[in-house]
Amino acid sequence: MNLAFWKNEGDDTAGQVDFSRLPRHIAIILDGNGRWAQRRGLPRTAGHKVGAETFRTIATYCRDIGIDYLTVYAFSTENWKRPKDEVGTIMTLLRRYLLEAIDTMERDNVRLRFMGDLTPLSGELRALVDRCNAISDRLSGCQCCICINYGGRAELVHAAQCFAGDCAAGAVKPKDLTEESFEQYLYSGGIPSPELLIRPGGELRLSNFLLWQCAYAELYFTDVLWPDFTKAELHRAIAAYQSRDRRFGAV
Repeated sequence: MNLAFWKNEGDDTAGQVDFSRLPRHIAIILDGNGRWAQRRGLPRTAGHKVGAETFRTIATYCRDIGIDYLTVYAFSTENWKRPKDEVGTIMTLLRRYLLEAIDTMERDNVRLRFMGDLTPLSGELRALVDRCNAISDRLSGCQCCICINYGGRAELVHAAQCFAGDCAAGAVKPKDLTEESFEQYLYSGGIPSPELLIRPGGELRLSNFLLWQCAYAELYFTDVLWPDFTKAELHRAIAAYQSRDRRFGAV
């Protein structure tokens, strides 16, 4: 691969990355939108708008370099506590993104998958999600998983409830439960676990994101706020991942 093709002008970070052994699945916590805006004397909603454009840029780049799965933490179960205008802006941006995706998914061969409890969303948003799902079923390309009204603990409770329901119906027996079979009850059932989890924004925690799936993910933290996250920052995260010795408990 010609690495120069991937470089930004004046940026040599692509040279740090071995594009022949990229992680198959990258997860990102989209953190720092509000703080980015406040530092510039802008309303927090302005940060979410810029962050949405950053997401579009990074998601497209992940597709272009051959990342099979990208999972992003867009809106948590706790984010409903934020001011109404901020929540409203996020939902408006989500609507705009879904409408654009419906028009471009087949052209770009990008699949979308939504993880979380979508029942609190408006009927219009749920209908748009359904349309995206129907289109995704016909495609085979890069899959972008968007976590909305998502919480890792809530996901585990939901999975346990589904398994208990199957037990009550006689479809399975409690003693037959394994880690592999339990994974199929998660929102992410059928998707390989992330090898790399990136958190911009300077916080050093998972914030209830993909608690099961990231048991063996390599964690990469950066002080860069999400709206300022660039392809160069992604290169640095991937290079850090590639520099680590992943032993999975072995020697």
